[in-house]
Amino acid sequence: MSKFRIGLLTGGGDCPGLNSVIRAVVKTAINNYGYEVIGFKDGYLGLVYNRFMKLGLSDVSGLLDRGGTILGTTNNFDPFRVLVDHDGEKQYRDLSDRVADTLRMHDIQCLIVIGGTNTINIAHRLIKEKGIRIVAIPKTIDNDVPETDVTIGFMTSVNTATQALDKLHSTAESHHRVMILEVMGAASGWVSLEAGIAGGADIILIPEIPYDTRKVARRILERKNQGKGFSIIVVSEGSRPLGDNLSQDPLADDDVQPFNGSGSRLAAELEKLTRLEVKVTVLGYLQRGGEPSPYDRILSTRLGVSAVNLIAEGQYNMMAAIRNDQHCPVQIADVAGKVKTVPLDGELVKIARSIGVSFGD
Repeated sequence: MSKFRIGLLTGGGDCPGLNSVIRAVVKTAINNYGYEVIGFKDGYLGLVYNRFMKLGLSDVSGLLDRGGTILGTTNNFDPFRVLVDHDGEKQYRDLSDRVADTLRMHDIQCLIVIGGTNTINIAHRLIKEKGIRIVAIPKTIDNDVPETDVTIGFMTSVNTATQALDKLHSTAESHHRVMILEVMGAASGWVSLEAGIAGGADIILIPEIPYDTRKVARRILERKNQGKGFSIIVVSEGSRPLGDNLSQDPLADDDVQPFNGSGSRLAAELEKLTRLEVKVTVLGYLQRGGEPSPYDRILSTRLGVSAVNLIAEGQYNMMAAIRNDQHCPVQIADVAGKVKTVPLDGELVKIARSIGVSFGD
């Protein structure tokens, strides 16, 4: 009789902690249950084209502190809509049947997908339309996966953004400048909000609160009149001014950046209104790279172990989640098609306002 075998992939944009969770899954599966683990390369692409590697204990040795993912990933591949060559023309085809075929070929009983909103949405379709057993693990620096308090990669990203704000403070104060730090977050402002509070930003602009540029400028001039010749602004890439009709797909992959240049646009407007020098730093992919923080190493280990335990208990089509610092698995169906945004009446927004942070509203 063949061993129980599980599949594993990482999808969407990379983030710190992916290798840590791969390590946790493989170690738990082999040491606790004697399962075999097959890793698929580059997300769902590996399932469609049968690109795989068997993962043993030696393959995950030394991964805890490594950034990136040894399995690779892709943020623009949907097995239900694959661009292929057909008679010399590019056409979109549904190749999702290949996913089921690949899993049957390897005799895989359950697939673990590590990903953000888009990866989990695809997983939900595979469950509904192909009958595939899946357990999901939430990861994204945006922290916008619902039904879990935190996602893998988020806290490391906040640490990176906070360190950047700390460094910008000294330059801003020395040169009496307005400094803007643009961070990722197309549909949700979690990174901006938490890094802004931790890094002492004076103004925090997030997608959930459209801002009035004149009020942002007024706040800067108020500080100047109070003898504070510099201001620090942290802005999510998806932040937008009042009246901006730009639309976005809140369920787009967490690696897509539809609002490139939000910091530069704001800087140009503020220079006109304040006659002050405004400089912009775009943190970009620095937020995704590097070693995971201790928090993310622990979180990824917890979620990886939880995912394998769910499989062992026969709890399929679930997402491993953390709520109130406790394991709290939820149905993937309750997560798919949704995005967790910053609640406007939430504690962090209230705290920021209490200490004088402006949201430009």
